[in-house]
Amino acid sequence: MFEGKRVGVTVPAYNEESFICSVVSNMPSFVDRIYVVNDASTDNTCKVVSDLCLQEERLVLINHEVNKGVGAAISIGYAKCLKDEMDIAVVMAGDDQMDPAELPSLLEPIVKGEAGYSKGNRMSSVKHMRGMSYWRRFGNWLLRGLTRISSGNYQVMDPQNGYTAISAEALRKINIDGIYSYYGYCNDMLAKLSVANVTVVEVTMPARYQGEKSKIRYDRYVIRVSGLLLRNFIWRMRMKTKTKFIFRRNESDLCA
Repeated sequence: MFEGKRVGVTVPAYNEESFICSVVSNMPSFVDRIYVVNDASTDNTCKVVSDLCLQEERLVLINHEVNKGVGAAISIGYAKCLKDEMDIAVVMAGDDQMDPAELPSLLEPIVKGEAGYSKGNRMSSVKHMRGMSYWRRFGNWLLRGLTRISSGNYQVMDPQNGYTAISAEALRKINIDGIYSYYGYCNDMLAKLSVANVTVVEVTMPARYQGEKSKIRYDRYVIRVSGLLLRNFIWRMRMKTKTKFIFRRNESDLCA
């Protein structure tokens, strides 16, 4: 437990045999469950995690027979966290990009009741962006602006950072089965949380790269995420209009 809260960590993994052992082995002792979701890896990820299960009692391996996408893997992990009565659900990538030493900083705002969702922010300073290519910086800057419009959250600095923590209460307010299955799940979550009126905070932390190769195909990524952001903007506007209509109708009923 972390300050009296049960913590479950979802680790989506696709072809991460070189990094997954480090991720699991360095997981903080206060973490109660580690859910590695093997998204139909074609390397030895499944075997490596299976062997780790014999040594780590907190570890749970979930296998996908077909590749469903990182968002779908996270959705499965969230469902397991709720089923196992975790108080806080964390997402930590299987490529060891997310420093476990930063996890307490992500959990604190939720434990203190300051937020329902906390996420990493690598874009707060040039120092924290060290190691990040200029292409990635530009892409993050562009998607930041589009995500702010799409989600209505104009404070978000690093929407592409997937190192996150969410309270079980906040998780129940959104449709986890409807989380976008591709890499744009980070952006999708921000829109869903805005509609659900969940407070989001960002925690500053440095970018961390361990020699992994990005699995994102940017030609597809830009097209898919741009379409997602447009759909989310339209959906959010509809939900906002619907909420106003219901409020006005209830107000009229009270005055009648």
